[in-house]
Amino acid sequence: QVQLVESGGGLVQAGDSLRLSCAASGRTFSSYTMAWFRQAPGKEREFVADISWGGSFTRYADSVKGRFTISRDNAKNTVYLQMNSLKPEDTAVYYCAAPSVRLVVRPKYDYWGQGTQVTVSS
Repeated sequence: QVQLVESGGGLVQAGDSLRLSCAASGRTFSSYTMAWFRQAPGKEREFVADISWGGSFTRYADSVKGRFTISRDNAKNTVYLQMNSLKPEDTAVYYCAAPSVRLVVRPKYDYWGQGTQVTVSS
């Protein structure tokens, strides 16, 4: 069974940085695109970034492009989200997501972590 466990969230001030981690278990991690999503209070869950299985291809939401960086360490079964120049509008619960289909660049995501809260004060 696939398990995704996020960590690294917290309360920071605008302009600060945070690095989120997502530890995956339950299957071979290195064959799957991985992604980060977020959900702010009263809003729908939205895509933040994803990274291909080998790490060669990344994609970002326009709202985070140039500030956030997604990366992965397949040896550690972990995907990261480095968040710089944080803004109050980045406040949300951040979720790690994984698909059930291997080797697909833009998959449907079937597995989700429990989320980690990021709060950015102005």
